[in-house]
Amino acid sequence: MRSSARLAAVLLALGATAFAPATAATFSADYGIYLAGLPIGEADVASTIEGDRYKLDVNAKLTGLVGLFVNGRGAATSTGSVSNGRVMPASFAVTSRNSSESRTVRMGLSSGNVAAVDITPPLDVKEDRVPVVDAHRRGIVDPVSALIMPMAAGEPLSPAQCARTIPVFDGASRFNIVLSYEGTRAVEKPGFKGDVLVCKVRWVPIAGHRPDKAAVKFMAENRNMSVWLAPLEGTRVLAPLRIAVETMVGMSVVEASRWELSPASTASVRRPVRAKN
Repeated sequence: MRSSARLAAVLLALGATAFAPATAATFSADYGIYLAGLPIGEADVASTIEGDRYKLDVNAKLTGLVGLFVNGRGAATSTGSVSNGRVMPASFAVTSRNSSESRTVRMGLSSGNVAAVDITPPLDVKEDRVPVVDAHRRGIVDPVSALIMPMAAGEPLSPAQCARTIPVFDGASRFNIVLSYEGTRAVEKPGFKGDVLVCKVRWVPIAGHRPDKAAVKFMAENRNMSVWLAPLEGTRVLAPLRIAVETMVGMSVVEASRWELSPASTASVRRPVRAKN
C-alpha cells in the first residue's frame, strides 16, 4: 500500500479491542488521534462477542485543518473466533481514502491462513518490493484482529503479558509486531480507572515492503513505540488504552477518551457515526 493507505490501516488497527472466549459482551470506545501533541483525528469502535466469536467495526477520520486538507478516513471490519488462547480471524475488510486516492482490501481466512485476498485498485508493481510468498499468508492475523490479546497465564499485569510476537498480514505486506515489558502505571479515564501494563513495541518487516524506502527504514529501526494495555473487567483479555508511535514528523498517539464494556444481553452496540463525503 502507499503510505497514506498504510497510515489509515494502522490507525484503524490501533482502535481495535478484544474480548475473552465463553462470554457475551459488547464494547464501545472513542479514541483521539494526536500528532506532535496536536489533535488531528478520532476513531470509534463498536464490537460484539458471543461465545468464542467476535466482530469488530472501526471508523477513523482526520479532523480540523489536517482533515480539511487531507480528508483522510477509513473503516474496517474483522470477524473470527478466539480458541485456546489463539485468535483465528475469518474475514477482514478495510477501506482507506484521502483527497487523492482510495483503496479497499478484503481477505477471507481459514485456520489462520489466507484463503483469498482482493485489493482494489491493485498495488503498483515495484521491482524493489520484497515478494510475498504462500508461507507469508499462513499462521497470521489481520491488522484489526492483531490487537485481540487473550491473557497469558499469570497475573493480568505481569511482564509475561507483554512477551508476545504478533504475525500480521494486511493483504499486501507481512510483518511482526513484537511486544516486550516496560512497566505499569496508574491511569484514570471515563470508563476506566486502575493500573495498566506498558509494553514496548517493535515493527519488524517480513515481506511486501520496499526495504530502501526512508519510511520503512525509519520504522524498522524505531525504538520509540509503546502500548498501554488495560484488563477488561470480568475477562482474561487486555485492551489497548493508548498507543504511541514516533513518526518522521513527530510523535503519533492514539488514546482512548471513553470506553464501555457491557453484557450483550443488556447492552445495545454503539455504532460509529460514518463520516459524510
